[in-house]
Amino acid sequence: MFYIMLWFVWTPGRVAAAFATLVKQEGTGTELPMTGDKVFVHYVGTLLDGTPFDSSRERGEKFSFELGKGQVIKAWDLGVATMKVGEISQLICKPEYAYGTAGSPPKIPPNATLVFQVELFEFRGEDITEGEDGGIIRRIITKGAGYSKPNEGASVEVCVEGSCEGKVFDQRELKFELGDGKSLGLPSGVEKALTAMEQGEESLFIIKPKYGYGNIGSSKYSIPGGATLQYKLKLTTFEKAKESWEMNSAEKLEQSIIIKEKGTQYFKEGKHRQASVQYKRIVSWLENESSLPEGEDQKAKALRLAAHLNLAMCFIKLQEPSSAFDNCDKALELDESNEKALFRRGEALFAMKEFDRARADFQRVTQLYPSNKAAKSQVALCQKQIKEQHEKDKRLYANMFQKFAERDAKVSHTKEADKGTENVGGMDVEESGGQE
Repeated sequence: MFYIMLWFVWTPGRVAAAFATLVKQEGTGTELPMTGDKVFVHYVGTLLDGTPFDSSRERGEKFSFELGKGQVIKAWDLGVATMKVGEISQLICKPEYAYGTAGSPPKIPPNATLVFQVELFEFRGEDITEGEDGGIIRRIITKGAGYSKPNEGASVEVCVEGSCEGKVFDQRELKFELGDGKSLGLPSGVEKALTAMEQGEESLFIIKPKYGYGNIGSSKYSIPGGATLQYKLKLTTFEKAKESWEMNSAEKLEQSIIIKEKGTQYFKEGKHRQASVQYKRIVSWLENESSLPEGEDQKAKALRLAAHLNLAMCFIKLQEPSSAFDNCDKALELDESNEKALFRRGEALFAMKEFDRARADFQRVTQLYPSNKAAKSQVALCQKQIKEQHEKDKRLYANMFQKFAERDAKVSHTKEADKGTENVGGMDVEESGGQE
């Protein structure tokens, strides 16, 4: 059974059909693609008189685009949004919803009405993670306004509804600064999702464990480890935090002092991830600042040094030693004999099981700061680990050589046995021949 949907555009004094959709084959299921979804289709395009001008089928490759993002003509954005998987529809598109008065030379003339036969094969939500690892998928329910999005540190007002396996576990209206979400019981994926949203937008996000509550889960919400979460978020309003380029040198310095205190407070409360966000902002503001007033450059250097040292400590607490190591290196670029930077780099290397390099850093601390008893203890601990590793290696190699020796002996024994069998066989032949 065919059916037709007509789309209308209202203009002063008249109503005109903008385009029509003729369903030629029903799709399956009830779900329709949403704004922002990536859709995969085959299509054949012709002029109204039947003259073909384009076909994905001839190319043998499906065409994909993000729905509602203006990547295709208006008729497609509207028409494909009504289709189900497996559906084949014919879109009859008036010029104003196709290529308009200009057309698309040489194949599409000006003011052309176009006919597309479209088959929808698949649609999937938008992956908003940097590496597109499938960890956070967005389905837009209501598109927001404008192009601006919240940044790190922005003040946001949001309606939150979290669910797991169909059961709602969190339903709140919140106002907070991005970076503080963990203190409110929100997983990192929610804050990441908010940085992709426009004001007024309402979207559904599928959040994998990596960006949710991980393998531990949440006892507060009775979420098991490894659970995939669904969050429906509505970003009511937000106020962006000032970006580096929006501040002059004096403002960057002033804000860095405020942010440093905020980070320190988070650290004291055991909120190491939130603290790291604040310290990162100091680095981003001051790292390449070269137009500070005379005498202020030393203040900026001291703040950068403190930020890197504090970041290293945060990452040690968060058990991310490689990030701690990187920040210690940057701190040592600012102060090559800094006691805390050397000690924390040693801690990071120890956690990475690079005991020789860790010992070297701790020994350097004891040379420069003989009263540092903790460094002396760490040197001894490194030596113990190095000795244990050597003993382990000796046992490993001894076992390895023993296995090689046993294998060689077995091979030699087998060869001797084979040789003996060959000789016996030879004698049998000779004796048999003599008897004949």
